[in-house]
Amino acid sequence: MKDWKTTLAGVLTIVGTLTAAGLAYLNKQPINTAATLAGIMTGIGLIKAADSAK
Repeated sequence: MKDWKTTLAGVLTIVGTLTAAGLAYLNKQPINTAATLAGIMTGIGLIKAADSAK
């Protein structure tokens, strides 16, 4: 964890993406694979980002 703000944003992005995919699945709607993968990759990028100097 480099910075708690970007780490939190990354975790929330991943949780939100997986929640949207899960709701689509439960409602028997097609899951947008490209958007799901993009959201997960964005979350990982935010977790690995370091935006503040120490």
